[in-house]
Amino acid sequence: MADAGKTGDVNISERSTAPKAPTVEIPASLSVKQLAELLRITPIEAIKQLMRSGIMANINQVIDYKLAAAIAKSFGYTPKPKPKITKGLGTAREIKRQIKKEEKRGGLQPRPPVVTIMGHVDHGKTKLLDAIRQSNVVDTEAGGITQHIGAYQVEVNGKKITFLDTPGHEAFTAMRARGAQITDIAVLVVAADDGVQPQTLEAIAHAKAAGVPIIVAINKIDKPEANPDLVKQQLAEAELLVEEWGGDVISLPVSAKEKRGISELLENILLVAEMEELKGNPLQPAVGVVIEAQLDKFKGPLATVLIQNGTLKLGDTMVVGTTWGRVKAMFNDLGKQVKKADPATPVEVLGLSEVPGVGDILTGVADEARARVLIQKRQAQTKQAKALRLDTFYDQIKTGQVKELNIILKTDVQGSIEPIRTSLERLSTEVVKVSIIHASTGNINENDVMLSIASNALIIGFNAGVEPGARMLADTKGIDIRNYDIIYTIVDDVQKALQGLLEPVVVEVVEGRAEIRVVFPAAKAAKVAGSYVTEGTVKRNAQVRVLRKNKVVAESTVGSLRRFKEDVKEVAAGFECGMGLKDFHDFQEGDILEFFRKEKSSQS
Repeated sequence: MADAGKTGDVNISERSTAPKAPTVEIPASLSVKQLAELLRITPIEAIKQLMRSGIMANINQVIDYKLAAAIAKSFGYTPKPKPKITKGLGTAREIKRQIKKEEKRGGLQPRPPVVTIMGHVDHGKTKLLDAIRQSNVVDTEAGGITQHIGAYQVEVNGKKITFLDTPGHEAFTAMRARGAQITDIAVLVVAADDGVQPQTLEAIAHAKAAGVPIIVAINKIDKPEANPDLVKQQLAEAELLVEEWGGDVISLPVSAKEKRGISELLENILLVAEMEELKGNPLQPAVGVVIEAQLDKFKGPLATVLIQNGTLKLGDTMVVGTTWGRVKAMFNDLGKQVKKADPATPVEVLGLSEVPGVGDILTGVADEARARVLIQKRQAQTKQAKALRLDTFYDQIKTGQVKELNIILKTDVQGSIEPIRTSLERLSTEVVKVSIIHASTGNINENDVMLSIASNALIIGFNAGVEPGARMLADTKGIDIRNYDIIYTIVDDVQKALQGLLEPVVVEVVEGRAEIRVVFPAAKAAKVAGSYVTEGTVKRNAQVRVLRKNKVVAESTVGSLRRFKEDVKEVAAGFECGMGLKDFHDFQEGDILEFFRKEKSSQS
């Protein structure tokens, strides 16, 4: 078989294209199947085109950009290299800018990489970390499942590596959602005997959205049923190409149980870290992220903090989230008291006035006055922060706030994903790019909402339900979830949003209900409804509908509202009141008054 990774003197006949050929972004390497999906052709057509050029390839054959670009041209596309996802979110960008400035001034020093272990729940994440640390972490956890976030440092050949052992990608993304990008490298653990699972796919999506390099640890190779090659194939289908398949993702066979492949994994982590050129300035005030927090009944508020840049010292004044304090004591991952913490060092900090939240940002400041100013600034920024909404997306494009529309896609069946993905990504323009950052089947869950918060993404469901917890979290955070049952409508709405033509969805929100128990006469043939508020709140000037035997007999607004002959602005549930409606007086005892307001909604 000819080498499908090189074009050589391949002569691919190019079809004549229209003056404005559609652009397609092609990664450095991809499989024939993935190329076919990008070009919206069948894999057979792609294979035939390769055969015409003298290249014999199967559906899983990996080809390089040059050959893929030639194939794309032959089908009427203008190819261009797909850019790598850039790292950074919120505070992470601030730290990056700060480090760049410091790089010009000098004083930067290499720092340890921060590594997160991710993967399916029982694929051996904690056992792998246990093998690395040479200590039994698993036995301290209930049922062998990780219960909390831990941060540990190990030393390899005189160089340190900081590991975060999290309950999974949910915690990883929760911190990103708070504006904290703490991970430099993600180690994806996949069991060789179980392969890629739904949680594995979610972990891949979250790591890609964060823009961090991924190293795959194929665990449990000691098992007789282990099949590493199948794992690599499944990863390729998930658009994660390992080096053996022509990609740039390092994959290593390991056995946490037998401690095989551990040293190779650590060496490769250091290699990737070296390529990333990770640096920090220990001379600057500390900037870090809370990865665990609790209230100790003897010590008070405790926060486990990963210092990202600068140095935190005993006695330093610090702002963490919207609380502050002075460093009274610090303990390293071994429980020993330390006097300072350098970049990429995890420490437990004592001295805060309140328990901070996980993902809160720690910033070292000069004094209490500076601390209060920074807290006020953060509180204002929190109020101003707005989630992405499809009906206001065009305004953000015009003001230059966004150049990419990130979408999380959930469908009822696998077959619906690719048609919707390709239809939406075709809507990309030179001004704004449409990207499907995660697509899977099943109901929209809290994990999807967390990814949406962290990546500022819209959630689109196609014949997919929304789990109650996800709905509550989305409503709280203002996340736009849109449900559809026709693909054309999805594409039409997104296209209108890109052009500023999408009308906001208006829904009614019921604010309260009241039952009319007695009707009083009033001046000039008017009547007053003596009512008992059964739910919510009644407000003056609120919109109201009158229900009689479950049928609407009128819609109006509350003109007057009284309690004990005194005018009031509102009446809560459990209280009686008298009210008059504008242009409606035909009340009857037993009528139900339903008070509502209309608002723009993220739900369709």
